[in-house]
Amino acid sequence: MSLPEIVPRADWRAAREALLAKEKAATRARDALSAERRRLPAVEVGTEYVFEGGDGKATLLDLFEGRDQLVVHHFMFAPEWDAGCPGCSAFLDQIGHLAHLRARGTSFAAVSRAPYPRILPFKARMGWTLPWYSSYPGDFDRDLEATVERDGQPLDRAGLSCFLREGDRVLHTYSAFGRGLDGLGSADSLLDLTALGRRDPRGGVRHHDEYDL
Repeated sequence: MSLPEIVPRADWRAAREALLAKEKAATRARDALSAERRRLPAVEVGTEYVFEGGDGKATLLDLFEGRDQLVVHHFMFAPEWDAGCPGCSAFLDQIGHLAHLRARGTSFAAVSRAPYPRILPFKARMGWTLPWYSSYPGDFDRDLEATVERDGQPLDRAGLSCFLREGDRVLHTYSAFGRGLDGLGSADSLLDLTALGRRDPRGGVRHHDEYDL
């Protein structure tokens, strides 16, 4: 890998200004894409999925924790594995403090096909405290297309799915897989995938231990 060309400061400044114009155009295009994403139609989730987590059995509605939005990370962890996907693990490592999502009425949870007793020791090994649920042996991952069939065998895909709650109704609003997760991890980047987008928390952005959650 070669080093960049070394030039005088004035030449660097001119090149930087030219690139900045393209960066601003990309930002405007990304904002427009996020607005279009928020206008996507939604589909009601009619299946009563059952998950297992740290507090026992839970429904999809329970994963909202009383908030009106939910972002689910489809974490690749097959039932027969002893450890989760390294790439999915690297993604979870980048997730910031959940208070910044929760202050905007949005919950976050990881979901895997592995039984919860397999997830628990790996979660402890990684030092994660965020909510993580097992969908085993249900069809949640297949129905959300996070698990697909290849040569007659289930194949998991890393992904994110967004849900919106209207009373007791759960609406599926968006999903992304593979390269669609590039650049995601911050609260704002995850909120850009949701139907309600970036919402300022009551009282504005604060230190994570100052939110009244």
